Amino acid sequence: MASLAARRATDYTVKAISTGFAALSLVMLAWILWTLLSRGLPALGPHVFTNITAPPGAGGGLLNAIVGSLIQIVIALLIGTPIGLMCGTFLAENGRDTHIGGVVRFVNDVLLSAPSILIGLFVYQLLVVPFGGFSAWAGSIALAILVIPVVVRTTEDMLNLVPIGLREAAFALGAPQWKVVTMVTWRAARAGITTGILLALARAAGETAPLLFTSLGNNGWSIDLSRPMASLPIAIYQYAASPFDDWVALAWAGALLITVGVLTLNILSRVVLAKMK
Repeated sequence: MASLAARRATDYTVKAISTGFAALSLVMLAWILWTLLSRGLPALGPHVFTNITAPPGAGGGLLNAIVGSLIQIVIALLIGTPIGLMCGTFLAENGRDTHIGGVVRFVNDVLLSAPSILIGLFVYQLLVVPFGGFSAWAGSIALAILVIPVVVRTTEDMLNLVPIGLREAAFALGAPQWKVVTMVTWRAARAGITTGILLALARAAGETAPLLFTSLGNNGWSIDLSRPMASLPIAIYQYAASPFDDWVALAWAGALLITVGVLTLNILSRVVLAKMK
C-alpha cells in the first residue's frame, strides 16, 4: 500500500508540474499576442499598405517592405521547394539504408538546426562579397536555404508513412519507379508535403538575420532583384530602435502583420492536412 501511495503521489506531482508549465506557456503566448494586438492594431491603417517608407512624421507606411518580403519569399519557395522535395523523395525511396543517404540526412539535420545568422554569413561570403553588393537575389537564396531542410524532413517523413503495399501494387502493374513516385507515393503523401511547404514558408517569413547580410533593406521603392530590397523583418528591426514614435508604431504594425501571417499559415497547414486526410 505504501508503494502504491508513493507511485500515485509521484504521478500526481508530475501531472501537476506538467500542467503548470503548459499553463505558463499559454499565459506567455497570450501575453505576447495581447501586447502585439494592443500596440499593433492602433498603428494599422490604410497608410501602412499604401505608402512606402518616409521620413519621421511624414505618414510613411510599409508598402515597400511588404512587397519586398513577398517577392523574396516567393523566390525562396520556388528555389527551395523543388530541391527539398526531390531530396526528401530520394531519402525515402532510394537512400534509406545507403551511405550517401545517411550523409545527406545528417547534413539536412545540421541545416535544420543551424542558426539563421550563419546561413546569412555563408550567403554573404558566397554572393554578396564576390558580386560587390547586397541584392534581393542573395536574400532569396538565403531564405531558400532555410526552406530546404524543412521540406526535406517533412517530405521524407510523409513518404515513409505511405504503406509499402501501394508501391508493390504499382510495381506489379509494370509501372516504372518515376511513375510510382509521382502518381502513387506523392499523391498519398500530398497532405503532409503541403503542410511542410507551408511550415517552411512560415519559417522564412519571419527571419531577419539572413536578410541583414544579404538583401540589407531599402528605404525606397525597389523591385530590382540585383539591388538591396526592403522586407518586413528588417523594417521592424530598424523601426523598433528608432527614437521616433511613428516609426516605432510602424514596427508594431509590421510585427503584428508577420505574426498574423505566420499564425495563419500554421492554421492553414493543419486545415489542409485534416481535409486531405
